[in-house]
Amino acid sequence: MRLAALALLAGLLLGVSACGGGGGGGGGQPSGSIKVTMTEFKFDPASIDAKAGTLTFFLVNGGTISHNMQIRDSSGTIVAGSELISAGDSSVFTASHVAAGTYTYFCSQPGHEQSGMHGTLTVT
Repeated sequence: MRLAALALLAGLLLGVSACGGGGGGGGGQPSGSIKVTMTEFKFDPASIDAKAGTLTFFLVNGGTISHNMQIRDSSGTIVAGSELISAGDSSVFTASHVAAGTYTYFCSQPGHEQSGMHGTLTVT
């Protein structure tokens, strides 16, 4: 009986670890990507400098609720956006053909941007 309980516990632990934290991207931070941590209610870093072209972000949700990252140009148009990332998960988000300029990145969940969850992306 005790051996069966240990086997069951080991199986449960393996199952839980197989489901852990990768979110949509899985694994660790890709080489050359920009790491952005999201919490209530801020992004870290609060400003990002990048070169024009394809930008790859490694998004880590260090908060307790779901967040995303949307990129808006100076005219208010959304130029790229990530999926919603659950608390504790991470994801790789790619924004293609980003031209030089100044952008705002923000979380589009209701009330998050208004609560301070935004930053500045400067592309040269």
